Amino acid sequence: MAYVSRIAAAALALGFATSALAEELSLADFQPPTHFVVDSVYGPMNDAISAATNGAVTLHVYMGGELGPGPAEQYNRVLDGVADIAFSLPGYTASSFPMTLLAELPGVITPEGGTQALIDHADMLSGEYRRAVLVGLWNNAPNLLLMGSHEVHSMDDLAGLNIRVPSRNAGLVVQAWGANPVSMPAPEIYNAMQTGVIDGAMIDATTLGAFRLAEVTSSITMGMDTTISLFFLVMNRDSFADLTEEQQQAVLTAGRQASLNGNAAWLGVADRALAAFTTTEGKTVITLTDDEAARFNAASAPVVEQIIADAEAEGIAARAFVDALSGQ
Repeated sequence: MAYVSRIAAAALALGFATSALAEELSLADFQPPTHFVVDSVYGPMNDAISAATNGAVTLHVYMGGELGPGPAEQYNRVLDGVADIAFSLPGYTASSFPMTLLAELPGVITPEGGTQALIDHADMLSGEYRRAVLVGLWNNAPNLLLMGSHEVHSMDDLAGLNIRVPSRNAGLVVQAWGANPVSMPAPEIYNAMQTGVIDGAMIDATTLGAFRLAEVTSSITMGMDTTISLFFLVMNRDSFADLTEEQQQAVLTAGRQASLNGNAAWLGVADRALAAFTTTEGKTVITLTDDEAARFNAASAPVVEQIIADAEAEGIAARAFVDALSGQ
């Protein structure tokens, strides 16, 4: 009986030791808990990490800014160690990621192939991720013009309107179209459009449901070359260093797949949301004529070239990165 007890005690001690070695990584996301990213990206990512580490490393996802509000602050929360991993947009802290954000410019990547191109050339971005580990990076569906009470059939219709933009680069493009760019995180768009603070927003169609923007949007304009926003998952370097090499590789491998899953999810949800909006009474989807689309594109083309030239002047290999992403 004593022998059995010693075995039981040893097994119990081993169990405690195994538990002590287990690592639960916190993942912070400012988006609502109902957002499709939970099931389409974070669930599979957690499963992959857990399987690759025999359960030693798992994720605990905190949605809705539970670890601290403010979309733009998520990157700093990782740097400060408040969260092990965080989801955000590099455009919210644009000054830290000038090279990364070249990918969002009109014509640089395609919605369907952009994420794989970013993964294939992620080594070119290593200089921008010295303070945090880049775990995942993907592009969304193309940004559209979601408008409140104004319909945009031509570039002239945008003149003087206040349009929310997701980043500085997108703001320069909108400015070239004749509108006034307003920097604003996605969760603030609903109230701003409802109260008339902004006339519309440059953002992808997934937000029609994810952020309920269909309720305050009367028309959508598409057809021109537009920006494609980027999302990333970044990890605290100390948290990453605390993992074994095998566990680190498990996180990075799961992050690459999460990027592909994220891209596929955003494109699929955007297509379905746009289709539902199109068939909703009182809602209008405007596709620009070829001539009008050409006017938009002609106005934004010099902006794209200037952004690339400015980055080159600052010592960034901008042209090489853009050419690599676009397959040139």
